[in-house]
Amino acid sequence: MTTYFYKAVASDGRARSGTLTAASERSVLHELRKQGLTPTYIGLQAGKSGVELKLPGFSGVRRRDILFFTQEMTTLLNSGIPLDRALAIASELTERPQFRAVVLDVLRLIKGGRSFADALAAYPDHFSDLYINMVRAGEASGSMGIIFTRLAEFERTRDDLRGFIISSLIYPALLAAVGTGSILVLMNFVVPRFASVFTDSRLQMPLPTKILLETSHYVQTYGWIVLGALAVAGVALYSYTRTVAGRLWWDALRLRIPLLGDALRKAETARFARAMGTLVANSVPLVQSLGIAAATLSNKKIAGSLDAVAQGVKRGEGIATPLKRSAQFPPLAGHLLTVGEETGKLDEMFHRMADIYETDTRAAIRRFTTLFEPLVILIMGIIVGAMILSMLLAITSINEVAV
Repeated sequence: MTTYFYKAVASDGRARSGTLTAASERSVLHELRKQGLTPTYIGLQAGKSGVELKLPGFSGVRRRDILFFTQEMTTLLNSGIPLDRALAIASELTERPQFRAVVLDVLRLIKGGRSFADALAAYPDHFSDLYINMVRAGEASGSMGIIFTRLAEFERTRDDLRGFIISSLIYPALLAAVGTGSILVLMNFVVPRFASVFTDSRLQMPLPTKILLETSHYVQTYGWIVLGALAVAGVALYSYTRTVAGRLWWDALRLRIPLLGDALRKAETARFARAMGTLVANSVPLVQSLGIAAATLSNKKIAGSLDAVAQGVKRGEGIATPLKRSAQFPPLAGHLLTVGEETGKLDEMFHRMADIYETDTRAAIRRFTTLFEPLVILIMGIIVGAMILSMLLAITSINEVAV
C-alpha cells in the first residue's frame, strides 16, 4: 500500500487536496469518484511525481499552443478519426517540441488505460479545470467532437480578447516610457551642459531657468536614490500582491481606476460568462460550473464573490439574484441571467452575455487609450516645452547683456 497525494474539485466547485493510502493510482481515482470528487492530480508527492509530470527544459505555457491543439483536435475528431490517432496526428502538427512532448505523453497515458480527461489532468499548468471537465463531460456523453468545437470557440474568443487588450495598451505604455526617458536624458545630460554657461559667466538667470537648473541638479544628485526607493517599493508591492490579502487589495484597487477599471470588470465578466456558457451547455452542474469558472478569472476580488453566488444557488435562489447581490458584475449581467432562468435558456444567455461584454470591453479599452494617449502627449509636451522655454529665456537674457 502506498500513500498518494491528490488534488480534486468537489461538486460545489471548491478545490480539495489530501492524501489517501491505496494499492495504485487507479484505486485512488476510484475512491475519489465515490466521494463525489473530480480528480485533477494524483501522485506520490504534490507536483513531483505520479500523474502530474514535468518535462525537462519546459519554459512555460503558451496559450496559443492550447488553442492550436484544440482546433486541430476539433477538425480531427469531427472527421471521425479515433482519439489515439487524432492525438498522434496533433503531436506531428505541433511546432513547439515542449508541447509536442506533452501531447505524446497524454497519448501514452491513454494507451496505459487512463481516460482522456485524467491524462490531460496530468498537466494542470497547460489544461485548466474547465478544459478537463469539458473533456470529461464529452467522454461521458460520447460527443467529444462537439465538446472540442465548443472548447475551440472558447479558447479562440479568450485569446482574441486578451490579444486585443495587450495590443491596445502597448502603445500608450511605450509612449509614456519614451517620454519619461527623454525628460530624464534632458535633465541629466543636456541641461547640465547648458548650466555651465551661466556658472562660468556669473550672469543673472531668469526665474524659470533657475527652477530648471535646480530641478536638474536634484535629479542628478538624488535621482538614483529615488529610483532605488521606487525599485524597493516595487519589489515590496510585488511581494505583497503574492499574498492572499495583497492580491485581493490589488485587484480591488485596479477595479477603481477610472476608465481602465471599467474595462477590466467587463473583461472579467465576459470571461466568466463564456466559461459558464460553455460548461452549462455541456450539463456540468451549476454549482460546480461556478467553481470552475471562478478559477478562470484573473481578478480575485470578482472570483471570490462567486463563493457567495454558489451558496445562493445551493439555497435555491437561482444564479441571477445572488449574482446581483454580489455587486461585482455590471447590472445588465443580472438582468440577462434573470431572463435566461425564466426562459430555460441559461446557456444561451451566458453566451449572449459574453458577446455583449467582449464588445463592451473593446469599446472601453478604446475609450481609455483614446484619452490616455493624448493626455500623455500633452503632459510630455508641457514639460519639454517648459524646459525649452526656460533655456530660450536664458539665451535671450545673455543676448540682452551682450548688447
